[in-house]
Amino acid sequence: MQPPSEFVLADGNVHVWRASLVPKSDIISEFRALLSTDEIVRADRFHFEKHRVAFTVRRGILRQLLGKYLGRPPVTDTFPSNQYGKPGLPDSYSHSDIHFSISNSAGEGLFAFSRGRDLGVDIEAVRTDIEYCALSERFFSKLERQTLRSLPPDRQCEAFFACWSRKEAYIKARGMGLSMPLDQFDVTLAPHDPARLIATRDNPANAASWTMYNIDAGQEYAGALAVEGNVSRIYCFEWNGGTEEFSHDLAKEYKS
Repeated sequence: MQPPSEFVLADGNVHVWRASLVPKSDIISEFRALLSTDEIVRADRFHFEKHRVAFTVRRGILRQLLGKYLGRPPVTDTFPSNQYGKPGLPDSYSHSDIHFSISNSAGEGLFAFSRGRDLGVDIEAVRTDIEYCALSERFFSKLERQTLRSLPPDRQCEAFFACWSRKEAYIKARGMGLSMPLDQFDVTLAPHDPARLIATRDNPANAASWTMYNIDAGQEYAGALAVEGNVSRIYCFEWNGGTEEFSHDLAKEYKS
């Protein structure tokens, strides 16, 4: 299947882009020129150069992609944020009803776009040098902790990061950040289980309103997407300044 000739978000579709945040040096100044004043200030606050570059590239790619979906040059306006810090489109573009979510980890980024529905995306670099069982005891729900402990030791690291990315995707989609405790909802995490939001304790009926998917974020990364309502198709692409597709129809795969 060929990459899209037009950046069109049909109702019920989600587009997810994967991108390297470690570009050639000659493009960094181009991205920086797209940033708003507050973003430049934020970028310059990072102590390490690699973090300044990753932030600049992440926001630059977002602005380029939004421009393509809006059918205009890259967006350069300041992004308004809600009370929890989730960014959205400026009011001048609110008629487009485009929603977006971005995430980054260890030099890789994911960018998700939909029309008329909230969504959240997350990417996590899988690390074996952390105490993931101890972290799960601190942050995961009782059901998630029990499930993780029940798995063979050689599958627990994979399951931990699957769980973490799904939980992060959901709280991003809700737009509440860490004001929503991670142990107040349950997601699947066993390697044989499809990604799913099982239960939400702040509003038990809310779990049925969200759909969750694994995203192929590359080797040694876990990726997840949470979307409000049902999704007809998800298209995944690689951003390299062009439009190279990197995955297939995840929604179809999930429902089969």
